[in-house]
Amino acid sequence: MTRPAAAPRRVGLIGFGFIGRQVFERLRSDPHFAVAFVHNRSTPAVAEVPSGLRLDDLADAASRTPDLVVEMAHPEYTRRWGESLLRHSDYLPLSVTALADDELRERLLATARGHGTRLLVPHGALMGTDNLAEGRWKRVSITFWKNPAHIDFSESGLDPSMIRGETVVYDGPVRGIADLFPRNVNTMVTCALATTGLDACHARLVAVPGYERGRILVEAIGAGGALLRLEKEQPMAGVSGTEMFESQWRSIRRAAGVPDSPDFI
Repeated sequence: MTRPAAAPRRVGLIGFGFIGRQVFERLRSDPHFAVAFVHNRSTPAVAEVPSGLRLDDLADAASRTPDLVVEMAHPEYTRRWGESLLRHSDYLPLSVTALADDELRERLLATARGHGTRLLVPHGALMGTDNLAEGRWKRVSITFWKNPAHIDFSESGLDPSMIRGETVVYDGPVRGIADLFPRNVNTMVTCALATTGLDACHARLVAVPGYERGRILVEAIGAGGALLRLEKEQPMAGVSGTEMFESQWRSIRRAAGVPDSPDFI
């Protein structure tokens, strides 16, 4: 007897930039999914989206009956709308820096528990997430090396034009860098949440003029002296690595629980 096909998972999208457009097209070509809505702050940006799929006001999101809402715009959406969305759907914020706010994160988790939904964290560019989450680490550090042109300094108070050579622009707890570089350090916040926490996990951001790739190094030391060292280097596209879309797409599939997906997010 043939098992009936599962109904497509309805996904609402917040943000229609570089990542959002690709997610929209991938969802529409995958039979496991249906687009519940697309919301974007700038209306002209979604002109190509069929009018029936556009959502002007996120207060009306529940009327579109999404199973999952994916944020791909800015951490402010999680601060303003996260609790409301979790009352009726699972929520996957790709702007993970919003979760560096302990009070907000606890409110979101409490809302999810109270309504039978899930707050999900994407693995993004963090390699070896399962190994990091499973370990009992005494000390964890994560370092980025990027060209200043691929760093968004707009909320940092720093002037990138003053950077002449390789410069450490941040060195301290992950919690501190989340507000300074919210578009650049989602992977750092994910690493901290998966390991020793936002205050214990150490972050370094190094600006390297002329460097056209991005490099990430994670080092985790266990209480018994075990060392886990993970390193990745890749071309850049904007503030993200070129493989960012595929890693985020995998997180969306896992969050939706589609067939043949691993059990972790």
